[in-house]
Amino acid sequence: MRIAFDLDDTLIPGVVVFPVERRCFLARLLGHEQIRDGTVALMKSLVNQGWDIWIYTTSFRSPGYVRMLFRLHSVRIAGVINQALHNETVTGCGHAYQDCSKYPPAFNIHLLVDESEGVWLESQRHGFDIVLVRPDDPAWAEAVVAKARSMSER
Repeated sequence: MRIAFDLDDTLIPGVVVFPVERRCFLARLLGHEQIRDGTVALMKSLVNQGWDIWIYTTSFRSPGYVRMLFRLHSVRIAGVINQALHNETVTGCGHAYQDCSKYPPAFNIHLLVDESEGVWLESQRHGFDIVLVRPDDPAWAEAVVAKARSMSER
């Protein structure tokens, strides 16, 4: 199964600030962004449970940059959907869900993790699974694991 994570304000601090993972020397040297504390352990746990890890972002970061960002934390990303790919796949093709800022089913993604209430509303309207993560929630990773586990048991 595939799980996708949003980046900005979900895994990467931006407007919202939250505790972050320690960066290795190379990540600091290359100037790569910091990621949310608990992300590495969560992603490794999900991989061990059989999930493929994807990133689904409305930013225009290149897939190569995103893969390297997580590879520096020893996490392999199976796929990256940025705004350009989303536009090409969902928005630009007369797709029925072209009004969505994110539409995971178009990429065979089973679960999305995002902090945006707007994306949560889209999930309710268009019937895809999401874990709405609050930036100040210290138990955010546990909520993701619980939802992933319940979906795996279906």
